[in-house]
Amino acid sequence: MKEIVEYTDYRKFIQDYYDERKRCSAFSWHAFAQKAGFSSDVYLKYVCEGKKNLSVGSAGSVATAMGLVGFEHEYFVLMVSYAHAKSNEAKKAAFEERCALANAHKVRILGNEEFKYFKSWKNSVIRELAPHMPGAKPLEIAHACKPKISAAEVSETLDFLVKAKLLKKDRDGNYRQTDKAIKMAPVEAVPLAARDLQRQMGEFALKSIDLPISERVMSGYTLGLTRRAYERIKKETEDYYRRVVAIATEDDETEQVYRLNVQLFPMSERLKK
Repeated sequence: MKEIVEYTDYRKFIQDYYDERKRCSAFSWHAFAQKAGFSSDVYLKYVCEGKKNLSVGSAGSVATAMGLVGFEHEYFVLMVSYAHAKSNEAKKAAFEERCALANAHKVRILGNEEFKYFKSWKNSVIRELAPHMPGAKPLEIAHACKPKISAAEVSETLDFLVKAKLLKKDRDGNYRQTDKAIKMAPVEAVPLAARDLQRQMGEFALKSIDLPISERVMSGYTLGLTRRAYERIKKETEDYYRRVVAIATEDDETEQVYRLNVQLFPMSERLKK
């Protein structure tokens, strides 16, 4: 599916969500309606077909049933509010609020054209740190990084991020992000540099095992899967990342920079029937 901020019609978004879930699993309108709290099995199907309208009051329940959180949840409700606003003033207010949310939370997807960004972990960490350390000198930002780096490395990274239009520097020398969030394109679509970044972050994850449990979350499962189950889990993981980004971009402030890794990889050869 496209990012939610690329939609203006809530019916189209619901239909695309249903089609995507149906493609990957035994999802049904009955299961969807139950999850959203409707007694009619076909109510949401009729909504998508334009035979029924979704009320603003039930929009939140449908958004929750689709796993929307943070600004995505709010954006969906605003799409419904706009579609069924009773007055021009209400329609205009919902439209302007929805546009503001879309502009603030559009996620930039990096691919081949920004391959240099993926060559070092410093780019992503400093991109998060610098805007939340106004007035800080490169040495102060360097001291805030884990692992520690030099002030020269910070200066070089900041210069690159500005040239790549991933950060913008104002007249006072402070930085702000040009995009609320950045997402990596599928690994097969980006160069080897992206895999290098994942390798670097994986090495940091190993070292973080020594951190207190209060500062890190780690868990894992060893699973026997069919290819169909693997594809379903892969889709669930993509949805999970989307929800995490929505939560993270709700707040304008940052207290600490974290890295989230999720891995699913084979531990055996494929078994013959």
